Amino acid sequence: MATAAQEESEHKSFTRMQDGQPEDWMVIAAEHQAHYQEDAPKRIIEHLKSLDELTLGFGCSQLQHSLMTATLARNAGASDEEIVAALCHDIGKTMSVPNHGAIAAEILKPYVSEDIAEAIRYHQDFQGAYYYNYLGRSTTMREDHKDKSWYEFACKLVDEWDAEAFDPDFEVDSLESFEPEITRVFSQPKMM
Repeated sequence: MATAAQEESEHKSFTRMQDGQPEDWMVIAAEHQAHYQEDAPKRIIEHLKSLDELTLGFGCSQLQHSLMTATLARNAGASDEEIVAALCHDIGKTMSVPNHGAIAAEILKPYVSEDIAEAIRYHQDFQGAYYYNYLGRSTTMREDHKDKSWYEFACKLVDEWDAEAFDPDFEVDSLESFEPEITRVFSQPKMM
C-alpha cells in the first residue's frame, strides 16, 4: 500500500525543475525531511563504519584513528560539535584522500559552527607541520590561516587530538558510545 506522499509524488507531472509548482516543492521538501534528514545520524554512523576498511599505510584503520581522535576530544571536555568534528574529520577519505578535508567539511557544514567546518576543511594544512617536508611541501601552511577565527580550534584538533591518534593499542570509546553526540549534532541542520 502506497503512502500518501508516494501517491502525491506519483502524480507529479513536471519533468523539468523549471516547471515545478509550489505544491510540488512542498511535497518534495517534506519527503526530503522525512526520508533524508531524519536518517542523517544513521547514515553518518554507516559512513564512519566504512573507514574500518582503510588503513592507508597507518598502523590502525581510519575508523580506529577517528574513534581515537574523538575519544581524546571527549576526554578533554570538548563540546558535542567538537567531538563529532573530531570523529568525522577524516570521513571524506572514503571518497577522496587528497580532498578529504573539504568533503568532511561539507558534510559537517549544515550542522556545526562555521569555525568548526573551516577547521575541518583545512586540517591537513595543519597536519603538514609534521610530515610535509618528507613530501617536498611546506611545513608552515598552517601559518596561512593564523588570522582566521577558527585557527585556535584547528590547532587543538590537530595537535592535541588528531596527531596523537595513531596508536593501535589505545583503548577507544566505541562508535556506539558516540551515537548520542552524533544524533544531537546531525538531527537538525543549522541551514538548509
